[in-house]
Amino acid sequence: MRSHPARSAFGLPIYLAASPAARFSTSFTSVEMKKDRQQKLRIVFVRRGYSPTGGAEAYLKRFARAVTEAGHEVHLVTTNDWPDAEWSFGSITHLRGKSPIEFADELERMRTEFQGDVLFSLERVWSCDVYRAGDGVHRAWLHRRQKFELPLKRFVRSLGSKHRDLLRLEQSLLSGGNAGRVIVASQMVKDEIVNLYRYPEEKINIVRNGVPLEKFRLDPELREKSREELKLKPDQTALLFAGSGWERKGLLFAIEAAALCRDLKMRLLVAGRGSAKRYQTKRLGFWREEPVQFLGEVAEMLRVYAAADVFILPTIYDPFSNACLEALACGLPVITTRSNGFSEIIENGVHGSIVDQAADLLALRDAIRLWSNQSRRVAASSTNRQLAAQFDISKNMGDTLAVLCAAKGETE
Repeated sequence: MRSHPARSAFGLPIYLAASPAARFSTSFTSVEMKKDRQQKLRIVFVRRGYSPTGGAEAYLKRFARAVTEAGHEVHLVTTNDWPDAEWSFGSITHLRGKSPIEFADELERMRTEFQGDVLFSLERVWSCDVYRAGDGVHRAWLHRRQKFELPLKRFVRSLGSKHRDLLRLEQSLLSGGNAGRVIVASQMVKDEIVNLYRYPEEKINIVRNGVPLEKFRLDPELREKSREELKLKPDQTALLFAGSGWERKGLLFAIEAAALCRDLKMRLLVAGRGSAKRYQTKRLGFWREEPVQFLGEVAEMLRVYAAADVFILPTIYDPFSNACLEALACGLPVITTRSNGFSEIIENGVHGSIVDQAADLLALRDAIRLWSNQSRRVAASSTNRQLAAQFDISKNMGDTLAVLCAAKGETE
């Protein structure tokens, strides 16, 4: 750890970031975080690694801003990847461990130094008061992945230590009784934890993901400008796929299903980090122009949602896709699979389409064709935005804070 003369209420060095918290200008007035009604907490957050466009990082910053505005104190324990300038909500401690095990070992050794009320981990570690299983259940993901892997690739992957280490940590938290409480975003993940690890069902809280509704909304003017920037013609239908981890999230299935539509006016926008070379579309020669646009990592996704007509995420496994919820808030129909916890909140054929299997290309093709109809999309837009209004980020923050308060009471 670095040295600094100032100390926080956690008994740790303070490193205050220079960037203003105002960049996450979400209003949390509807959250029941009133200073005179809530016990004051000292929350220690745990997150390994950093991505400037990462969903977990954005969530953590929003949550930290909300709870500090409500009078609580926060401290972040992370790796050197997380810049000090990206944490303006309290103190920060950088651990040296880079691998999951190294990071967890160092955290465990230092845990007594963190004088917080609740250790809230967004990572698989050896122990914590509250574990947010935002990445789902690794054991369940590996099982689903086997159905789509060649035996040789599965063998090569088994030689590495990464997955074994993650399973060891997951086992410690969920089977070893070392997580006081667990937060999940979907019933799917809750069932996996109970069935695979026999973790007590009553200690698992379902807290749905949330979206800042004042940011993700329908904007006709932005749509026109964004489509012009992306060189989309007025009569073209733009499918949008967003996210990193393209194999898990089913980009290949999205491309192949779009090709089966044989629609010369269809385009697929791909936003996120990945290797485009593995997804070349030269064999799709009936398209007069390149049908897939790889946009790379996009810092401001609202512009891309505005340009799109349909959102598609034929994922093999996703605990609850934030991108799907953002697309829903922007009025887009969402095509996804039952292996996405997000599918639990939508109705098939009303808010989009739910396909049973990610590799069911004919079902995906039919869903794309269904939502290529402009009048159907227009009719669904208002319905989708009304549904998304139930998942404002403020509700997620309030529900999460309630779990942390309960966890503190259980440890006292």
